[in-house]
Amino acid sequence: MLKSYKYKLKPNQEQIVLLNKHFGSVRFIYNYFLNERRKEYETNKNTINYYDNCKSLTELKKQEDYIWLNEINSQSLQTSLKYLDNAYIGFFNKRTKFPRFKSKKSKNSFKVPQFVKLEKGKLKIPKFKEPIDLILSRTFDGRIVNCTISRTPTNEYFVSFLVETEHIKLPKTGKSIGIDLGLKDFVITSDGYKYKNNRYIKKYEKELKKHQKHLSRKTRGSNRYEKQRLKVAKIHEKITNSRLDNLHKVSTDLVKKYDVIVLENLNIKGMIKNHKLSKHIADVSWSKFIELLTYKSEWNDKEIVRIDRFFPSSKICNICGYINQNLKLEMREWTCPSCDTKLDRDLNASINILKEGYKNKSLGTSDNRCGDKIRPVLTGTIDETSKTLNGDIYHLESHESLVRG
Repeated sequence: MLKSYKYKLKPNQEQIVLLNKHFGSVRFIYNYFLNERRKEYETNKNTINYYDNCKSLTELKKQEDYIWLNEINSQSLQTSLKYLDNAYIGFFNKRTKFPRFKSKKSKNSFKVPQFVKLEKGKLKIPKFKEPIDLILSRTFDGRIVNCTISRTPTNEYFVSFLVETEHIKLPKTGKSIGIDLGLKDFVITSDGYKYKNNRYIKKYEKELKKHQKHLSRKTRGSNRYEKQRLKVAKIHEKITNSRLDNLHKVSTDLVKKYDVIVLENLNIKGMIKNHKLSKHIADVSWSKFIELLTYKSEWNDKEIVRIDRFFPSSKICNICGYINQNLKLEMREWTCPSCDTKLDRDLNASINILKEGYKNKSLGTSDNRCGDKIRPVLTGTIDETSKTLNGDIYHLESHESLVRG
């Protein structure tokens, strides 16, 4: 299995200069050949491929104006051309937009595809006379395939190793869980546990506002502007790191405890367009959480079951099956008029999600179609044909019989 391990670098001043030269050169090569490709297509209606770019790069490095490119690891420059080629292929396959020129203000990184060594807690890569110190916060076993070195907006340097290693899978527990993703609480499980939403943006909002206000008054490009920019960047970095740390902890905890995790197939991209909730949805980062949960489950042979996004999990009483048509977003608790059960909105939703996940697993499919036929009957009553199985009633318009979750 391929895994990545990220560590903080502690380069000296000479190494910092060379690292920055790598960032700038890789960005220059990407922009230079993107411009060449555009010109060639506009002039002659021809496309240039990766191998043509590599030949041109060799000739470019011989020119006196570009002799400084020889200070940079040649394979890192070639990797930049591969990224450009992949961006072009993605555009012509209609997967992505047309490639754009890279900016100094965007992510600064370069890849070292070969000859990467980790010796005595130091990083050895081509073109660097001395090994670079790093903080080896955890060890790993396996072969280093390549590494990527990056610089953050706060001028911190990191290295990410791609390692071919053996993964020890987590033991099976035989348990299943349904989870409801929320804003009041981050994750609500069907067994009643709630993971707190830490609201990191709200926590640092006042401090961020104060420093951004000071930044707006500085002259762009001045030393004071740069000092203030670093203060703002550090707050943003603190928010990002705190959020990601929590996402990793929650996703790992769920994968350790349960073999089957059922969740909704949410349209997060559409939900974030709601201007009243967009900041809170972005802060809680559901998309990243689902991404972490998915790959950790795949690593450990655990199963992720997604149910239809149009399934009204909050409106259905998990005891009797009554559907509350008038349930509004601000109603966090409601009492079922059919069985007089007092229901917590989020807990009730997670239980219904688990039942729907069981149903999908038993049918061997997850139905993600839209339309009335897959929605529960919005009658607010229980039909005489309904049957009870261990206290669980489920009535779907597309089925005459009831299916127990």
